[in-house]
Amino acid sequence: MSLTEARFHDLVDATQENLEDIFDDCDDMDVDVENSAGILTVTFENGKSLIFSRQAPLLQLWLAAPDGGFHFDYDEKRSAWKCDKSDELLSEMVQRLTKKHSGAELEFEEI
Repeated sequence: MSLTEARFHDLVDATQENLEDIFDDCDDMDVDVENSAGILTVTFENGKSLIFSRQAPLLQLWLAAPDGGFHFDYDEKRSAWKCDKSDELLSEMVQRLTKKHSGAELEFEEI
């Protein structure tokens, strides 16, 4: 089954909402979360940011981080976003990058 544009937007919306909830519910760190025009920006206390944006023409979710830019395709079999270069799941990468840039260990299995 190929991903339709409507399903893509629903998946990105749900992913961004889940990310926002996880960061908002975290008491272990000071983090600023802003969701505007479909772009979710998470800024850590040290000023480093994770920026999640949708790329509808490509049906991809993009992550801009201090470590580089990453593009994720939705893997229907795994029901998860997977990096198109490394095959790392979005949940794994966000967990790793959050720990690296904030020191906080959060669980991102819901994304």
